[in-house]
Amino acid sequence: MADALAEYEKLVQAFAANAMVETGQMFGKACLKVKGKAFVAQHKDTVVFKLPGDTHTSAMALAGAALWDPSGKGRPMKEWVALTANHGKKFAALANAALAYVQAQA
Repeated sequence: MADALAEYEKLVQAFAANAMVETGQMFGKACLKVKGKAFVAQHKDTVVFKLPGDTHTSAMALAGAALWDPSGKGRPMKEWVALTANHGKKFAALANAALAYVQAQA
């Protein structure tokens, strides 16, 4: 089984050359941010992405996808999709979609 932390670290490396993207924390979880807003995070055995519309719908259709509930108290965040590392091949495209979405909001 693939490792979510390793997949997240691949994204950190992929965005390292982008001066607008920084690493940080959100709810105590490692994340990538643009203009102070998180767009990707790593939590437990998942990588989570803030996604809009059709991209969100497509990501939620993947096996094992779930809305991210960082507190674990049954309060999922509606725009955030949590995926296991098994979907790692899709992570770069999802991260780029999440970055574009958050940049458009900022």
